[in-house]
Amino acid sequence: MTQGWEMIVRDLGELHGDLLIYGGVYSNLHALRAFMDIAQGAKIPACNIICTGDIVAYCADPEACAQRVRAIGGPVLAGNCERNLANGDDDCGCGFDEDSACNLLSRAWYAHADAQTSVESKKWMATLPDRIVFSHHGKRYAVLHGAASDISRFIWPTTPDTVIAAEIEILTQQVGAVDIVLAGHTGLLMTRKIGSTIWHNSGAIGMPAHNGKPSTHYSVISQKGIINNTLSYDHHAAHRAMRGVGLTQGYDKTLLSGVWPSEDNLPVDMRVSNPDCEQKTAP
Repeated sequence: MTQGWEMIVRDLGELHGDLLIYGGVYSNLHALRAFMDIAQGAKIPACNIICTGDIVAYCADPEACAQRVRAIGGPVLAGNCERNLANGDDDCGCGFDEDSACNLLSRAWYAHADAQTSVESKKWMATLPDRIVFSHHGKRYAVLHGAASDISRFIWPTTPDTVIAAEIEILTQQVGAVDIVLAGHTGLLMTRKIGSTIWHNSGAIGMPAHNGKPSTHYSVISQKGIINNTLSYDHHAAHRAMRGVGLTQGYDKTLLSGVWPSEDNLPVDMRVSNPDCEQKTAP
């Protein structure tokens, strides 16, 4: 963490009714519209629609997505992409290894996002919190992006329990004890129970989960618990939009195939190319 950096924590108090949890919009306006239609159809109030960050990233429409998320009016957490755009950094800060294909591929989409996102939107991004806390049906929740120790740390479905437990301990020091952690960043749906604490990632609505399917993911939290949901949208139109702005480095094909252009950022035991790998991303 940066020296002199002061964490912004937003306390929403007690929330009532069903909640929608989403993240990884990734500049995919077509997916965001489909998600907003679901929220409107379910009559979920804006205060119960919570974003875990990374509004802008791989796809064609960063500014339109930023404006639409602002228009929803719900709580929004800062992802690493929002932080770095607001700070004027020259890369996404995603945590990719320096020599990885993911890092090389990020240069094109980040340059597009930086150029297309307005000064006004970047100023708004600078105000977004680093943590969101709230209570719901007797449980205390905390929302973070990557991990408590680092906004860009990847907590994967196969990350060891000891690593996640250490992150929960850091989070407890930051915001107090929590029952459920809602995380983003990886783009992969996961739910893990570590001791008495649940660590849940709702996945991404803007990019498939490297499982060979074009559909994406979000979550509903009700009195019954956390429900994982699949989002279907016009991924062909989103693909055309990416190609229309010259984003043809590989993620455009992912919208159709459901397969990421590189696996080198994934743990070895989660790579589809690994013959010993079981599919451990979202179903």
